[in-house]
This record gives sequence, structure tokens and C-alpha cells, in this order.
Amino acid sequence: MTIVVLDGNENQAVASVRSLARAGYRVSVGADTKWSKAGWSRHCSRSFSYPAPQEDADAFVASIAAEVGRERGTLVLPMSERTALPISRDRAAIAAAGGRLVLPPHDIVLEAFDKTRTTTVAQSLGIEVPRTIALSSGADARAHAATLPYPVVVKPGSSHEYTSGGTVRTTGAPVYARNAGEFLRAWPDVERRCRSALVQEFVEGAGVGYFALMRHGELRAEFAHKRLRDVRPTGSGSSLRISTAPDPAVRQRALAILTALNWHGVAMVEFRIRADGTPVFLEVNGRFWNSLALAVYAGVDFPALVARLAIDGDVQRVTAYRVGVRCRWWLGDARHLVDVWRGAPSGYPGRFPRRLQTLASILVPRPGTYHDNFTLRDPLPELGDWLDFVLHKVRRRISSGVAAKVWHAKGRPSLP
Repeated sequence: MTIVVLDGNENQAVASVRSLARAGYRVSVGADTKWSKAGWSRHCSRSFSYPAPQEDADAFVASIAAEVGRERGTLVLPMSERTALPISRDRAAIAAAGGRLVLPPHDIVLEAFDKTRTTTVAQSLGIEVPRTIALSSGADARAHAATLPYPVVVKPGSSHEYTSGGTVRTTGAPVYARNAGEFLRAWPDVERRCRSALVQEFVEGAGVGYFALMRHGELRAEFAHKRLRDVRPTGSGSSLRISTAPDPAVRQRALAILTALNWHGVAMVEFRIRADGTPVFLEVNGRFWNSLALAVYAGVDFPALVARLAIDGDVQRVTAYRVGVRCRWWLGDARHLVDVWRGAPSGYPGRFPRRLQTLASILVPRPGTYHDNFTLRDPLPELGDWLDFVLHKVRRRISSGVAAKVWHAKGRPSLP
């Protein structure tokens, strides 16, 4: 069987290609660029380019349907929201071409990608959530500015959303405010990027995630890790992490949410742990995550499990794996160091890493650490990662006049 992996410049695409090839599948890699780092893997049998969903979502779906039509029964694996949204919405076109997907119904996909709706689901289950207000206009912002629970995080309602023109746009990173003045100055930037936003109390604590493969709301595989360094020190996906046993309280809450959603496929549920040990729900990411390689190294081969689920309709439950496995994203560490050297962003109320301590921790190697993209047997994806960042992401932002923001942008590779 052929499997088409989308978003070829994402770390999770590299991990998926290697995993699926080892499992005996033919793997094609697609990207919205002429080449991709996953497409440079020795395990990739074919690579192709497609129209960017953020420019023409309909043409993107048509391109994927044409690729699927090369072999009936082809499985399509989107690696990000920007490809999952149009693939899910127009899944009939993929099915008509003979393709397969491992996704729940589209209304559930939309619910999982909407932070307002998943916050409501968590709250209905008795799970702790940040104090939250949904805003959609400058008038809303001004009306609530004096009464918000400062410090606050202002985040788009979804990481990606459809525009009125039918394209998919990335809505960008959260911003922070310690008082009404900072909030009102930050709001116009957020409003420009999205239709609606959440304003939430800032939750101090460690970020944790629970990773799962679900079959129509029932657990089939699980994994957990501890973040040792985030790409953005203010909170994001990790550049260095270590596998751990799932925290029982986090596990119980995450599974309650995924079961309530009747989720089908892979997902990550993200929390912050308060000082008293209480997990506070933040969001659901209904896709493969940026640090996927660590789970595979530790023994939970999510891409191969998804492929078996697509073929057989079910898989045996996998909950045992090695703890203490470390995995690092080199480019993510470089971005982390640059952010630390620049200092905390305006309005950020939390603790921020120290410069020299961060430099030392990044420069001193730890024996036995795996890497998201680099292996001696397959070194080109690591080279492609750096070239993609410089030639695609930095150059795009230079041309748009916002090059200085590239290190903080959430339209990155996507992060866990």
C-alpha cells in the first residue's frame, strides 16, 4: 500500500516517513514547496508538490485527489491543521479518488480545532480550565479590558482557519498582557489575524501533553513526555524532551475529553500543571505532533499504528514503552537560544530562562540523545530542515517586512 504524507517540511513528516517505510509501506511525500526535508529522506519513494492551502484550498484538494488516484486504497496523512482542514472538509473528493483517511466526521474535526469549543467541553466534564472570555471585535476588547483577570494570554480561537476567500490561514502565536493598557495595545494585532480570540488567565506552571491514538473514542495507544526546553520560552512545542509515564491526573482528563469528542485518529491534549499539581486544560491538537520522533524511538510507533488502523479497522492496544528516552530538535534549540538572548516579550508575566545557563545547556551534548531529523543512515532531512527555514520561512518573512518575528511565529513548522 502507498501512503501519502503531507506537510513534508514538518518534523512529524520526517518521523512518519521513516516509520512507515520500516513497516513496509511505499511512502510519497507532498509539500507546498518544490522540495521538502521529508522528501529528501532515503525512505521516501516519491515526492511531489501541491498548491498551498493558504493560497487555494480547492486546488490543494484536487492535487491530493490526483495523487491518490495513482493507486486505489492510498492512505493520506495530513501533518498539520492547514492541510487537515481542507482534506477533512472535502473528504468526498479523496474517497472518490480511492483514498483513505483516519479522521472523525468533519464536525468533530472542527470542534477539536476550535479552542473555544474544546474549552467548553473540558469545563462540562469538570476539568479545570483557565478563566476564559471569547472576543471577536475591538468593541468587545474595550468592554472587557478593565475586568480581565490579568495577567492574560490572548490567543486566536483556532491555529488555522478558513478565510472568506476559501483559503486556509495561519492565525499566529499568542500575545501576553499584564494590564489593560498592554491588552488594548496588543488586541489589534490579534484581531487582524483571526475572526475570534480567547483571552485567558495566564497559568503559571509546566506544560505537559498526553498523546493518543483513538478508535472512535476508545484508546488504542498512548504516550507522554516531559518538556526539557520549549522552542519559544514563553510556551510552545519542545526542542528537547524526555519520555515519561503518563501522569494519572493528566491521562484521566485527556481521555475524558477525547472520549467526549468521540475522536478517531491521533491527537495531543495539552495542559499546564499548577504549583498545587492541578492539570489545567489548554487545547487539543487533532493531528500528529512536532515531537513525534520521540514516541517512535521510545516504542510507540504511531504512524505504523494509524496505517494498520486504516487497513484492518482496529489495532491491538499499545501502552508500554521505554521511559527516559531523550530526543532533540537542533533547529528548535537554535531558535530557543535566539529567543532567550532577545529577552522576554512585552507583557510576558512568567519566569524566563537565563542567557548563559541556556547557552551552556544547549552546547553541552548529552550522550544517547536521539534527534528529530538527523540520523547517520538518513542525514539529508536535517540539512533540509535548516535550508527550509532559511530559504522558505525567513525569506518569506523578509519579503513581507517582518523578518524579526520569524523566530516567534507560530506559522513555523508546527509544534507539540
